[in-house]
Amino acid sequence: MPNIKSAKKRMRSNAKKAEVNTLVYSSMKTAIKKFEKEAKAGNKEQASNNLNIALQRIDKANNSGLVHKNKAARLKSRLTKMMNNIK
Repeated sequence: MPNIKSAKKRMRSNAKKAEVNTLVYSSMKTAIKKFEKEAKAGNKEQASNNLNIALQRIDKANNSGLVHKNKAARLKSRLTKMMNNIK
């Protein structure tokens, strides 16, 4: 446990940031899974809505630095490709 005032504050702020980062990352993964589920089921309209949500969540994770830009681009590319292959 830190003794210095600034170190105590740093611990509190790190805990808050970690919680927010976890929420952003997990919501991104959940959105991706929802889209993949609809895409595999062949529901084009619902998959389209879920794709938009997933892309927004990926961008948010990328902008906040949780996901590397190349990973974000790769995920978006894979999801878009999956959407285009729905029959």
